[in-house]
Amino acid sequence: MRYFVPPTRVNGQDALEERLGRLTRKPGVRASLVLDRQTGAILKTSGDASALLTAKSRTSSTATTLATAEAPAPEDKESQGMEDFAAMIWTFVKQSSRFVEDVDQEDEMRLLRLRTKKQELVIVPDPKYLLVVVHETPPA
Repeated sequence: MRYFVPPTRVNGQDALEERLGRLTRKPGVRASLVLDRQTGAILKTSGDASALLTAKSRTSSTATTLATAEAPAPEDKESQGMEDFAAMIWTFVKQSSRFVEDVDQEDEMRLLRLRTKKQELVIVPDPKYLLVVVHETPPA
């Protein structure tokens, strides 16, 4: 007798790819980001990269720098901006998790949702990954 094993259970990477694919196809999704839960390292990005940049990196990529003879390539600035964004998300999740544990040690964080005037971040913590989805905020 053969047992059917769903593809999401065969490999953790396959499950991650499937989940990410489903989320990024939803209407209003601008970008997604997958971080390593332990280190905060960027594992995967998709969508509009500008949605994954900090305000500082957006303004520095459009400004010209006269201080150095050779300005960094735009790709380097974009990459650094994404690294900064990922670091802020990772810190936010760590602090939020600590808050939940301080309130009730038997509880755990399942989802973080941060909505601004311009966009909404949905962060799903997993034991191995942090999945971040950036949505457009519909007009009120």
